[in-house]
Amino acid sequence: AHGSHAHLYPANMVVHLRPTRGNEGKFGMVTFERTDDGVKVMAHLEGMPANSTHGFHVHEFGDCSAPDATSAGSHFNPNETQHGARDAEHRHVGDLGNIETNRSGMAHVEFVDQGLNMRGPHSILGRAVVVHEQADDLTSQPVGNAGARVLCGVIGVAKN
Repeated sequence: AHGSHAHLYPANMVVHLRPTRGNEGKFGMVTFERTDDGVKVMAHLEGMPANSTHGFHVHEFGDCSAPDATSAGSHFNPNETQHGARDAEHRHVGDLGNIETNRSGMAHVEFVDQGLNMRGPHSILGRAVVVHEQADDLTSQPVGNAGARVLCGVIGVAKN
């Protein structure tokens, strides 16, 4: 990440997730960090229902302005592939699987993902992360039946 273009390719990105209408009290944060093995994703949610599972995806537009976050568009899928699990052979770039909460309605997940790009034409920068009301079944097309959007935030450049 040296040279004249390094500033165009941040090594760290951050998303502050804010609730959609009717989901006040829920919030979260996601960070993306470039590593040698892929993009390290760390997600933290609070105020969610206890012991629940929620689909978690990068969506195509960095626009959470609609009350129900439909303004974020569909899953980020620049390769026009089928929806699938994070480790599936065929998946959308934005498919990050599910995130599970504990009995306090809090969730924390960390993983390294090979499907995400932080630079180039398929970069996630400026797109949105959406957390859904229900679990992503990882098979239904095109979006895994994860239901309404409860949290949305735009992916921005983070301080290193």
